[in-house]
Amino acid sequence: MVMFMAKLERIYTVPLGEAFEVPRKKRVPKAVKLLKEFIARHMKAEDERIVISEALNKQLWGRSIQKPPRRVKVRLIKEDGTIKAYLSDEKIEEAKKEEKKPEEKPKAEEKEEPKKPEPPKAEESKKAEKKEEKKEK
Repeated sequence: MVMFMAKLERIYTVPLGEAFEVPRKKRVPKAVKLLKEFIARHMKAEDERIVISEALNKQLWGRSIQKPPRRVKVRLIKEDGTIKAYLSDEKIEEAKKEEKKPEEKPKAEEKEEPKKPEPPKAEESKKAEKKEEKKEK
């Protein structure tokens, strides 16, 4: 029996202070783990995927690996086995399904333009004539 999952949306302020208890160079990765654990706990995720938006990720990494934010306000959307995390004020763009484009012919099949022979360079011919005149003198 397949149950239809309704779209569930919530806004939370996630505390990330525990990330400061680890060494400096591991703080943002720890903050990301804390964020995912918080999401799993509060959205009751069992085996569901948790996806963090690009803008939220940029906010976490914005002040380098050593200084993540102390807290972050997120919008969580649970839909069809995945939980997506966005910044609370971020505009959510729905992923567009890729339309199949008709296959284009490979460029190798296109006709190549015949190369035109290069005309003799006027400057080189003039230089050659000057050299010949000097040799004659």
